[in-house]
Amino acid sequence: MPPSTRLLLRVTPGAKRSELVGRYGEAWKVRVAAAPERGRANAAVLDLIATSLAVPRASVELLTGHTAQDKVVELAGIDQAEADRRLTTLTDKELR
Repeated sequence: MPPSTRLLLRVTPGAKRSELVGRYGEAWKVRVAAAPERGRANAAVLDLIATSLAVPRASVELLTGHTAQDKVVELAGIDQAEADRRLTTLTDKELR
């Protein structure tokens, strides 16, 4: 069975630009430029996570938090350690 993992996200919609910010407690803080209407921000979050982790968009699914800032996404084909490593590498580069 292929690996999968769940990520906790804290999302801020309507930002100037879409970006991964870094850790937010146990979650990852994410900003998206899309407005929180008709699922646009959720779609932007899933696109950003897929692109950032270099996984197919079809491998990223929103499980909970469709109308909330706190969301849980499931990633197919990547384990928790690898997802955390990739996200940490990306956010460390952005902080420099």
